[in-house]
Amino acid sequence: MRMEWPTLILASIIYGGWLAVTWWHASLPWWVLFAIGGWFTAWHGSLQHETIHGHPTGVRWIDDIIGAIPLSLWLPYEVYRRSHLDHHAAEVVTDPFEDPESRYRPAASDWRGRVAIWVDRGQSTLAGRLVFGPVICVGRFFIGEAVRAYRTPYETWVDWRGHLAGAAVVLWWLHHCSLPLFSYVVTFLYPGTALTLLRSFAEHRAGLTAASRVAVVESKGLLALLFLNNNLHAAHHRAARIAWYRLPAVYRARRDALLAANGGLVYRGYRDVVRRYLLRPHDDLIHPDYKRAAI
Repeated sequence: MRMEWPTLILASIIYGGWLAVTWWHASLPWWVLFAIGGWFTAWHGSLQHETIHGHPTGVRWIDDIIGAIPLSLWLPYEVYRRSHLDHHAAEVVTDPFEDPESRYRPAASDWRGRVAIWVDRGQSTLAGRLVFGPVICVGRFFIGEAVRAYRTPYETWVDWRGHLAGAAVVLWWLHHCSLPLFSYVVTFLYPGTALTLLRSFAEHRAGLTAASRVAVVESKGLLALLFLNNNLHAAHHRAARIAWYRLPAVYRARRDALLAANGGLVYRGYRDVVRRYLLRPHDDLIHPDYKRAAI
């Protein structure tokens, strides 16, 4: 069993910081709590991404214990794990039928498709993604899980039982700290989900080849730390087993080849992403392979 000490130390900082902020929440101005609470929630999501990929030990049950505590309350670890690994295994990343994390849609063939496209237009720009994206993302997830529970109740229960137990512990702690659930949603979950959606906003784009669908955001500052270098997304897709703290060196060594393969789909930091897409859509909502089916 290997031991990646930077990830273990990081996990200790994230959980310790979250405990401290929730405990002393009443001493913090709301805007400080909003910033710090959102940071720790998103940072924990980045840690879960690492544990899903077999860090820090490579022993699944140990890594799962480290990552599975549901600070976000709404996303079961097992559902996230399966969805994300299926995303990496998809033959055509961004294809709405093969990639569970695709933001693209086929052309609308009925009223449900038209409603879905109309809703997604609300988060097609970066501003919409940050403001409306958390509600759309969480609401759509719960609708999907309700449908899945109706069709396959036992399998859904298996995914949710551990999550519900962990969420009960988190809720007990919030009650113990006298932090109301509504305040937690507003100052931790909403900004934390928005930060995560910032990372994923431009990391994929439908393209002609597999490599050209995966972008790179060359950020070296606080956001790179928050996202645990997952902003170097093309490098991550090529070497998903590389730990977050080693990924920048891998990217530097392979930069020319990665950018040649993805057609130069690179952004010079998140300011570049904001400049391009704050009020403009990132791409057409309809996947190019399915535009011919439009009616």
